[in-house]
Amino acid sequence: MPRPSLPPSVGVLRDAVRAALDGGPAVVPLPRTTAAPVPPGTALLVRTSGSTGTPREVALPAAALRASASATHERLGGPGRWVLTLPPTHVAGLQVLVRSALAGTPLTAADPDARFTPDGLADLLEPTLDTAGDDPVYVSLVPTQVHRLLAAAQDGAPRGLAALARCAAVLLGGAATPPPLLARAAEAGVRVVTTYGMSETAGGCVYDGAPLRGVRVRLVPPEPSGEVGVVELGGPTLAAGYLGDDAATAAAFRTDPDGARWFRTSDLGRLRPDGTLQVLGRADDVVVTGGVNVAPAPVEALVGELLDGEACVVGVPDAEWGQALVAVVASPAASTGPSGPSGPRLVPVDDDALARVRSAATTRLGAPSAPRRVYRTAALPLRGPGKVDRSGVVALVREHEAHA
Repeated sequence: MPRPSLPPSVGVLRDAVRAALDGGPAVVPLPRTTAAPVPPGTALLVRTSGSTGTPREVALPAAALRASASATHERLGGPGRWVLTLPPTHVAGLQVLVRSALAGTPLTAADPDARFTPDGLADLLEPTLDTAGDDPVYVSLVPTQVHRLLAAAQDGAPRGLAALARCAAVLLGGAATPPPLLARAAEAGVRVVTTYGMSETAGGCVYDGAPLRGVRVRLVPPEPSGEVGVVELGGPTLAAGYLGDDAATAAAFRTDPDGARWFRTSDLGRLRPDGTLQVLGRADDVVVTGGVNVAPAPVEALVGELLDGEACVVGVPDAEWGQALVAVVASPAASTGPSGPSGPRLVPVDDDALARVRSAATTRLGAPSAPRRVYRTAALPLRGPGKVDRSGVVALVREHEAHA
């Protein structure tokens, strides 16, 4: 079976990435936002998603990208053939190009303008798998894509999921993956590897909670209990900094007296007894309800498990509680009616489902973590590949409740 031809724009970009890794000009996949000079040794200028504020340009050295790709292949079991389904303008998609270029293996890529569909993924994967020989085949996805593959298979269109199950590894990142989604993927035979990282760390640098070779993880400053803190990442995959923003670079990238350099993320985390990292969500996503701090991530995992969907938990202004904890669950197959002015329509879950969610949250996480209201919708608003736009979710809830 012939392998799909590489879209010309992706082929040109891949060649430029390969040249940049060998000392050529830095690749700039999106229009520049500053006129700041590019540091020597930079191979990629990547724009952040803006989820922590204004998007910034991140300078990624060739050495950081090589270290990341080498450690990734080492963790996965060796270089292989990569299939690109993510936008080649963000760090996750660009890293697929980097790994393919350094492995020296053929690349298969979707048209950057094409909409992701399960059958479209099968059209990419099947020829690659059939012609790969002894080479492992890898693909990088976001949780929403895996959810659509599972839903399609359940609805009688299993090609995409069947092809995915033939891959040696499926890197899953860009957003937290609900545990029920991981369980369903595993049941379908999909070999998922969850990844955690960001543009400033050359993409994913912690796989299944364990840092890649050379990567270091620490929590600072810890809470009084010593269990939870802000995640900092160190090692050879770090960016040089933000172009044209020395203050932001100094605030985010810190150097210890011994010379070790660290990037301070915006995420809270804890280290499990086995030493792996559990990310609890962004520090500024914490909801203060009734004077108690509630991290959304554990609540989202519980709600997603109970209601079989991707959940987003936010705080909505409330006269009594300051912020009321509200959960919105995306169920693409759900019938939620027409969209409203700000996005998909919200439908409250029935009283029995709400009571079940609140009871489970109270038992497992404590009473403050029990959502006051729970809605279903067809899809959560996104900011960047796979990243939920929490401010967009708040806007949806406020609009719905203003007109309810």
